[in-house]
Amino acid sequence: MTRQTVLLVEDDTNLRQALAETLTLADYDVLTAVDGSTALAAMERAPVSAVVTDYQMQPMDGCELLGRIRDERPDLPVLLMTAHGTVEHAVEAMMAGASDYIVKPFDAQALSDKLRKIMPPLRVEGGMVAEDPVTRQLLQMVDKLAASDATVLLAGESGVGKEVFARYIHEHSNRAAGPFVAINCAAIPENMLEAMLFGHEKGAFTGAHASRPGKFEQAQGGTLLLDEISEMALDLQAKLLRVLQEKEVERIGGQGAIPLNVRIVATTNRDLHAHVSNGKFREDLYYRLSVFPLKLPPLRERRGDIVPLAELFLNDACAGKRPAPRISDAARASLRAYNFPGNVRELQNLMQRAVILCGGHCIDDHDLHFEAPFVRPTSTEVAASAARGAQDFEKNLQDGLQTAEGQMIIEALRAVDGNRKRAAEDLGISPRTLRYKLARLRDAGYDIPGRAG
Repeated sequence: MTRQTVLLVEDDTNLRQALAETLTLADYDVLTAVDGSTALAAMERAPVSAVVTDYQMQPMDGCELLGRIRDERPDLPVLLMTAHGTVEHAVEAMMAGASDYIVKPFDAQALSDKLRKIMPPLRVEGGMVAEDPVTRQLLQMVDKLAASDATVLLAGESGVGKEVFARYIHEHSNRAAGPFVAINCAAIPENMLEAMLFGHEKGAFTGAHASRPGKFEQAQGGTLLLDEISEMALDLQAKLLRVLQEKEVERIGGQGAIPLNVRIVATTNRDLHAHVSNGKFREDLYYRLSVFPLKLPPLRERRGDIVPLAELFLNDACAGKRPAPRISDAARASLRAYNFPGNVRELQNLMQRAVILCGGHCIDDHDLHFEAPFVRPTSTEVAASAARGAQDFEKNLQDGLQTAEGQMIIEALRAVDGNRKRAAEDLGISPRTLRYKLARLRDAGYDIPGRAG
């Protein structure tokens, strides 16, 4: 498996060498630079997956380097290192688009943890492990979805791989050459999220020392992932809705609207229907986002992926150190039988522990230390669980298709002022078929726009 490359920018020679060794031991390939100018030159010579840069450098400091990187690579993760007592620099950098910051002095594990959180995920060839029939069926649908420009709402339990699917959609779309920009709506304070989404002009608020584009502008021509959208505050939801409706954004403190050409993918691990009912999420925003809703099945409902994913994570954990151990038949049976409440993320952690505990070239059952209490189910129980998972997935898939079709029909009617005949022609179906589908939509509670002419 190919290792990811980190560009380390630090003007202190001894510290640069020590940090480079730390990152190498954490399984990254490392490029080093002594200042901002050499960092930009290094990025032109070789692709990098992330940048770790000091703030205090001359003649180009870390914040200026960040601005240059954001102009050229808006999707590239940047981790800023700042000295104790200068945390205000880190806040300024976060507003300017830094992915995260770390305060010196820090230990090796802290740096590794910070970098792992912002690093884009590694994927196998084709972008996905899809050995289970449920996953293969899902990917067939996602491939068709990717070819469109529809807004997508990905729902699923925590750790199920929603961002991986979002990246897959982007990379298999006609926007693949454009940027993929992600923002976690749950991880950013409310007072910073608006500025990071929409951008701001110089002097728009305290600390806005320069004009900065927001995530929408950074994603022009590509895809914007709104991760954990359910955690966004209601007043900001209203502003987001307007941007999505008008397809334009106005920076904080700005005087004019900026037209947008961005595909939106949103994710949630919550039941947004319940959030709407409880008044925690705007109904109009929900329907704007769920043009194509897709619920991703948890790992326990696609057990055929468990062992291939485990082998992938073993190769990742052992890269550059030693050959990956094989998995014994007994360990394979335990992996397939366990329910993985933490999904793919829990499986990855489990295999990292197994590599540490394994004393030889084979991971056996006793090397697997599961996070939740585990009582091995019978083969009949495992088969029944898998069958229920496949049935649930099929129902969710059909529900998503019906919702997407309904939205397409409603949008087609709105585009022609409710004229049924013209809408049928635009949709490529007969007027009779359209009448039948409209009756079904009306029975389902849809508000059918326009006139029947």
